[in-house]
Formats: sequence, C-alpha cells, structure tokens
Amino acid sequence: MPTVSQRYGSGHAPHARAAGERGQALAAPVVLMVSGGADSTALALMACTGELDIDDGRGCARIARERLHVLHVNHHLRGEASDGDEAFVRDLCECLGLPLCVEHAHFADLDGRNLEAAARDVRYAAARRYVRELSRQSGTPRTAARILTAHTASDRAETFFMNAIKGSGAAGLSSIPRRRNIIVRPLMDRTHGELVRYLQVAGQPWREDESNRDTSYLRNFVRHRLMPLAAERNPGVARSVGAACDILGDEDAFMSQLAATALRSCTRREGAGLVVLDAARLAAAEVAIARRMVRLAVKRVAPEARLEMRHVEAVLACVAAGEGSVALPEGVDARIEFGTLSFRTPTERERAATGWLPVPGSMVVAGGRVLESAFVRVPEGHDAVSLARGLSAEAGGGTVAVIDAAALGYASRDLQRLAEDQRWGASAAQGGTDGVRLWVDGPAAGDVMCPLGMQGRSKKLSDLINEARVPLAERAGVPVVRSSPGGAIAWVAGVRADERFKCTPTSSMLVKLTIRPIGDV
Repeated sequence: MPTVSQRYGSGHAPHARAAGERGQALAAPVVLMVSGGADSTALALMACTGELDIDDGRGCARIARERLHVLHVNHHLRGEASDGDEAFVRDLCECLGLPLCVEHAHFADLDGRNLEAAARDVRYAAARRYVRELSRQSGTPRTAARILTAHTASDRAETFFMNAIKGSGAAGLSSIPRRRNIIVRPLMDRTHGELVRYLQVAGQPWREDESNRDTSYLRNFVRHRLMPLAAERNPGVARSVGAACDILGDEDAFMSQLAATALRSCTRREGAGLVVLDAARLAAAEVAIARRMVRLAVKRVAPEARLEMRHVEAVLACVAAGEGSVALPEGVDARIEFGTLSFRTPTERERAATGWLPVPGSMVVAGGRVLESAFVRVPEGHDAVSLARGLSAEAGGGTVAVIDAAALGYASRDLQRLAEDQRWGASAAQGGTDGVRLWVDGPAAGDVMCPLGMQGRSKKLSDLINEARVPLAERAGVPVVRSSPGGAIAWVAGVRADERFKCTPTSSMLVKLTIRPIGDV
C-alpha cells in the first residue's frame, strides 16, 4: 500500500526516483486496452490529446505519442457486433496514428468459470504478453511499463454494490483498485456520463454493446435499477462510493500486511501443497487477522481456490474447538491435529518418496525435506555406541539416526573395502549395484518394527506414528527406511530407529541417516 509521501507527494519531491529510473519510465511502453465502448474510446482520445496520471511519479502529464500502443481483444461473443467493434477500433487507431494489436479469444470450454471473469482473464493475459514483448523491444524494464484500462467512478460504484449484494468482505467492498502492479486506471475520478459528454463535444463516436441493457445480469441490474435510485438521494453517489472504496482499499492493504506478518510467525512448516500452522497462536489472534491468515494460507497451497466466508468460519471453528477438519475448494484439506492446523492439497496428501537411497547419497522426500546418508568409520580404540550417541545429539529433535552398517547384511570384508577405498562409496552414490543402499518408501498396512529401547519387543508402525503425534494428513509422507523393498525397517525418519540395527560395542562401520528441510545446512 502507498505511504503518505507516495500518495500525496509530487513527482518533483526530493524523494522522487533517480534520473536514470525516470528516463526508463519515460521510454517504457503504455498499452491502452480499448474495446470500442465510450469509456475506452475516451481513454484513447485523452491519451493522445490530453494529460493523464499513470502513476509514474509525474502526476497528471502528457504521454509521449511513441510510447502509446492499443490492445483490442475480440471475444467473438456477439457475432457480427464483435467484428464491428474490432473494425471500429482499427479505424480509431488509424485516425489517431496509434499502433494496434488485436487478439482473438474463444470460450468453448469455460471449465465452470463465469464467462465475464474468463473474458477478463483473457484480456489481462493478452495485455501482459503484449507488454513483455514491447518492453523487450524498447529495452526497458517491464515494471516501468503501464497497462491502462478505462474503468471509471461509475464502474467502481457498480462493483461495490455488486459485491455488497453478494456478501463480500473488505477486499470486495474496496472494489476496483486504482492500481495493481503495472495496471493503472487513470479515469477512476470521472464518471461514465462525463466521458460520454467529453466524446460528444469532441465529435467522436463510440460503440454500444446491446447486451449491457439486459438487467438479468447483476452489473446491468445495478447500473440501470439500483444506481439511479441511489442518485436520487445523492447525485454524486459514484464519487462518494469511490471515496469510501479508497479508504477501504488502504485499510484492507494494511490489514493484509499485518496478516502476512502474523502468518509467517505462525507457520511451522511449508512445502509444495502444504502449510502447517501453530493452532494455538492462530486461536489467540484477533478474528479479523485470523480470517485473513486462513485465506493467505489456502492461497499459498492452492492459488486458484476461492474461499467463501462459510469456509473460513468453519476452519476457525475447528481451531477454537482444537479438533476437526474441513474440506475446502480445490480439494484442500484443513485439519487440526496435535496442536497444528495443516492445509494440504490432494497431490501433497498422496505424495510419498519411494526408491533406493545410496550410501553415501541423498533423496528428496515429502514435505520439502531431504533424506541423507553417510558412512562413519569407528576409529580404532573408540567406543561405537558413544560415537553413535554423539552423532545423534548433534542435530537433536530426532532428525538423525545412526545404525550399524553390518546389520544391513553386508559382509564385513565389503565394509572394510569401503573404509580402504573411498571410490567404492562414490560408485554407490552414482547408483551402482555393488554399493550399500537402503530402500525408502512410506508406511504400509501391517508394518511392524522393534523400536529402539523396547528390548526387542515389536510394535505396529501405525501405533508408533500415532504415539509420536504425527498429524493424520502427514502420515503417508513419513519416510520409512528399510533394508530392502518390503524388508526390515531400520528407521522411521524423525520418529524412531529399530533395535535390530542399533550400534554395538563391536560395530566398526556406521551409517548416519539425516532428515532435514531442503536448504538447511
């Protein structure tokens, strides 16, 4: 969100951008999105003949003609009328001397999306592609470019009422922002009626979309039924609502920053398709912040998921109760277990690393972690058990296990050869069949092991994982290290090693296993 200096300062203030940056900004392309309607036609005319504030630090100023480019997207939704819009924009650009790019879109399969939203996504995607190409040609950074749309105060007020009718929060009620990244809306302080009068005075025609009269569409209902009623009480309703939207937008942006900071401090673990939060800290957060934290967390694992208020309230109810789960859009599972709130996508829930782990070597496992193996030779005259305890204590938190290499079934002469020839270990890391290797997969039904410290007594792996308070949503991704596929379990990573593979005073060669987040040293 903007600071006081950015919002109310001028481009000539002492803190304005450096001369080199200003030069790049003044040479960067400006793409006008023109449909042929009154508002976008007025935008094109004003950009060529008047002054506009495109939020580049210069305030309201003229835009160099060589920077201007027009984009028109033909959606082919109205047959000949759509082609007529394209022809009109072509003639307009020829008259104004502006370069034009026309893109065509078809909507055979909406995949459940709203047509208006799908068309909007197509337009903005086309504009971003066009800006990238123009920025490359001009040799200017893309961040200096601008995409200008012709949204007005009237559009903003209509969107405000539409979102209020549908039941939106602060983000929806702040309506259309004046700027989002490189997309700027310089006509936001003008109404549609003012732009129509501007075109009439200039003698410039425009295109009318007959579908805009159909009040079965919510926007048209608001435009033709609700707005005239509101204007009877307040003729300047569009500007009044716009002022409220500015305030709501600024406060929404500030609250979002607070929520993002709170989410970072509350996050215990994060990976592809996974976010795990401290449920107690979330429960202690203010409701207004907690709602946003839930939305931000879901957006991280599933950016396309569209949460409704009922989804957010259901998640927070589980947090308050300290138990429960909620099925969210895009298949995201929100679940409270052992003091954590986890958000998982279907892909993450099904993901489990399977394959051979060479010694020495490493492999990526579920949850953004890596499993590593290394040989450790017991120096002559040293106690193997004490050495193993020391290695295990280095990392703490149950992330290291040290097992007896001989217990894996390899002949002692091979282990001695390894100690004498380090290249043997290198060949194993490269996937050789003659090296020491371990099989890694996930928990399987019927798995049994002899947990270290239980004097050889066996225990179901499912019971052991449950006692370790591993959340249900994460259990399928727990790495299980075995001597071979379907063989004896040597270590349940981060949980417990097996008694049968423990180091003894006679151990001469050890295998150190470590599990850690990717990126940790």
